[in-house]
Amino acid sequence: MAHDSISRWLSQEKLTPKVLWQESQYLINKEGGYLSIDDSVLDKPYAREIPLVKKQYSGKHHRPVKGIDIVNAVWTNGNKIIPVDYRIYDPTHDGKTKNDHAREMLHMAKKRALEPSYVLIDAWFTSIGNLKAIASYDWNWIGELKSNRLVSSVKGIYVHVENLDWTSKQVHKVWLKAYGFIMVSKIVAPNGDIAYIATNDLSLEDTETIKNHFAHRWTIETFHRGIKQCCGIERCYSTLERSQRNHILCAFLAFLKLEWERIQNSISWYEQKWSIPRMAVTTYLSGSNA
Repeated sequence: MAHDSISRWLSQEKLTPKVLWQESQYLINKEGGYLSIDDSVLDKPYAREIPLVKKQYSGKHHRPVKGIDIVNAVWTNGNKIIPVDYRIYDPTHDGKTKNDHAREMLHMAKKRALEPSYVLIDAWFTSIGNLKAIASYDWNWIGELKSNRLVSSVKGIYVHVENLDWTSKQVHKVWLKAYGFIMVSKIVAPNGDIAYIATNDLSLEDTETIKNHFAHRWTIETFHRGIKQCCGIERCYSTLERSQRNHILCAFLAFLKLEWERIQNSISWYEQKWSIPRMAVTTYLSGSNA
């Protein structure tokens, strides 16, 4: 296949996130499981004229870097990791924030009849607008709160969540300012890091239960690593915006193929990736020896 034919195809087609759903809907159970929303930055350190690239804060580098930010929605049941939707963060073009994109995907998930057991979000996406949107769909959410979020255990008196009395209780039922009643738990990691995990499911009164549910959020981080390392999502150097958008969609579809093979035949993404050059090298060496 000629290299130019691929470039022309990427620049001429108009693929949208709807194509991803057309393929991924058959790999999930619409009732149950977890729906995680988070963003990831595609590194473009040498980009000068590549569209969609701007300075973004990267959790990988812990500093602003040049890149394309994508807000993703991933469904999991603890085994499968299935991307179902995504949005490219491009505020100069559409004026939308990352939270706007998150709410848009939540609305689309509801229209598509998803009924997850919990929506899992990190501290960036636990804005009041997002939490109210999730609750309006009669869904439960579990998310991390920043330590300075205002909560009240006594009517009319608000304190930072970190200043609750954590010596007497592991889980508090409190009123989150501008939202409503939630359960919040303080989680201390082995390295000493502290996280405040909250939920609108008031039946979750045990720290371990909250922690075990929220642990499924890590699957979206696993997805981010897999699609970068195995699907080449960062490796498009076209200066055309349409080509960049199409390349990103194709990387998502490639990930679905890898994940399907992993589920069906227990072959890891990395083994599938390396089986292609391994076979090519073996064929080349066999021909040389002959």
